Amino acid sequence: MGDKRKIKVLVVDDEPDIVEILKYNLQKEGYEVSTAEDGVKAVKVASKFHPDVILLDIMMPGQDGVETCLQIRQIPELKNAFIIFLTARMEEYSEVAAFDVGADDYITKPIKPRALMSRIAALFRRELKKEQEQVQIKIKDLTIDRGSYTIDKSGKTITLPKKEFELLYFLAKNPNMVFSRDELLQNIWGADVFVLARTVDVHIRKVREKIGDDYITTVKGVGYKFDLG
Repeated sequence: MGDKRKIKVLVVDDEPDIVEILKYNLQKEGYEVSTAEDGVKAVKVASKFHPDVILLDIMMPGQDGVETCLQIRQIPELKNAFIIFLTARMEEYSEVAAFDVGADDYITKPIKPRALMSRIAALFRRELKKEQEQVQIKIKDLTIDRGSYTIDKSGKTITLPKKEFELLYFLAKNPNMVFSRDELLQNIWGADVFVLARTVDVHIRKVREKIGDDYITTVKGVGYKFDLG
């Protein structure tokens, strides 16, 4: 995704003015843009367009952005697409719900186009840095493969959503080191993204549900670590 001219962006919002403004600014930067005015259409367009970035409004009539995100993340070709939620809502539960279903960023309206372009660029810079890291980690009975975003546990393949995978990968890459929630937020979501600390707890819980409780240990009052025992 290194060449900006080849990057596809899907803009999803029920407000035509917002769609037009974002489309204009994205095309001016050289992105290929498609649009959808509701969640149902967004899933259909995304399945054919295969966007690299999806700008997704949360509050839409009919199917909201959270449900739309869940459906998009189930499309294999889009499991690594960046999803940025756009919303006028400021409630904590909306933000937690967004990251819980696999959002990469969360931007409140009114949207400043230049700031949005910067956030998109930052997502790709972080992704490039991660791609240059060690591809596979073998630790305990887990093989964690960044190339396929899969985990092999004693011969059984486990697939995690992107952020859950990155959280596990980061902790396993630094075994027995304790990281605070803020440190994990910085390393997994990045300094450009404002995410509640509670989001880390939600993702840790989901990882444990899928791989078991014997790997990530809670250090009370400090944070989390991948425990080698």
